[in-house]
Amino acid sequence: MTSNRILSLIATMWAALALSSGVTTSFAQPSTETQYGGMAEASAAAMLDNRHFVVAEDECNTLLVYEFGKPKPVGQPVELAGFLGTGEKASDIEGGARVGDMIYWISSHSLPRSGKPRDWRKRFFATKVDASDASAPVPTVRPHGRAYAGLLEDMIAAPQLRDLELDAAAQVLPEQIDGLNIEGLAAWKTDGLLIGFRGPLIAGRAPLVPFKNPAAVVSGGRAGFEKPILLDLGGRGIRSIDRVEGHYLIVAGPVGDVGTFAIYRWSGEPADPPILQVQLNSGTVAPEALLPVPTSKEVTLLSDDGSSQAEAACGTVAKAQQRFRALQVRLP
Repeated sequence: MTSNRILSLIATMWAALALSSGVTTSFAQPSTETQYGGMAEASAAAMLDNRHFVVAEDECNTLLVYEFGKPKPVGQPVELAGFLGTGEKASDIEGGARVGDMIYWISSHSLPRSGKPRDWRKRFFATKVDASDASAPVPTVRPHGRAYAGLLEDMIAAPQLRDLELDAAAQVLPEQIDGLNIEGLAAWKTDGLLIGFRGPLIAGRAPLVPFKNPAAVVSGGRAGFEKPILLDLGGRGIRSIDRVEGHYLIVAGPVGDVGTFAIYRWSGEPADPPILQVQLNSGTVAPEALLPVPTSKEVTLLSDDGSSQAEAACGTVAKAQQRFRALQVRLP
C-alpha cells in the first residue's frame, strides 16, 4: 500500500468521523425537482443561454439539448461516435466546461469494470455553440476540431504532475481510493481549464490540474499543464466543478459508490481552502453536474439516476423513455 493511499484512507476516516459526530449538520433540501427524458445517467452539462443547456451521459456518445422546465429534449441530438472514433463504444463523458463559444468535454479516462484499459474511454474534445441566428429557437451545438486521445499520457509525462502518481492510479479500478477517475472540468483564467479528479485522492485531498492550452490541443497540439492544486473536500473527490461569477462551485462526493455529497465554494486561489456551503442528502440524489440558475442563489443539480432504471441501448425507444432529475438547491 502506497503512502498516498495510507494518508488518503486516514483523511477519509477522519472526515467520516467528523460527519458522524455532528461537526457539520446542515443538509440542503431541493426546492423543486424536474424530470427530463432521453437518458438516465446525466454526467456532464453546460449552459447554452439563459434557457437552454446541453447534457452528456456516460453510456452513449450523444449530447442532448434541453430547455428548463420542458421534459423532452429540444433540437437535434449531437451524435459524437464518428467524431470521437469510438464506434458503438461509450467514451464515459464525465465533465464539460464552456469557454466563450466553445464547450470542452472530457471522459473519465478510467478503467472499466473489467479492469482492462480501453482507448475509447480516453477522449478530450470540443463542441462549438452557434447562437448567431437570433431567430433560431434552440442554439446549435457542433463538434469542433479533433478529438484527442493522448491527454492521460501527456499528464503522466508532465514533470509538474509527477507527485499525483497518475501512471499507477490509471491501473487501479476507479472505485478504489487511489484509482484514476476524472469527473470535473471548469474554465480557468482566460482560456485554460481545470481538470477535476474524483480519484485518486492525495493525502485525502482532491486534485485539480490546470490545463493551459485546450484550444491548441483540439487543433492538433500536445497538452501543457501547471502545478496541481489539492483541495480538502472532507475526504471526497470532485464530481463537478464550475466557474460562477468569479468563484467556483464544486460538487464533492465519494470516490466509491458510498458516502456523502456536498457543495463547496472556492475562490480559485490555490492557497485558499474551499468553503462548505451545503451537504446533500445522498439517499435522494447522485449529483454529477451543476448548472447556475440565472439571477438566483440557487443552482440546478443533475442527478445520475441510472441505478434506479433498467439499462437501455443508445438510440432506442427504451433510451428515450429514461429519465434523470434536475434538482434546485439554494445556497447560503
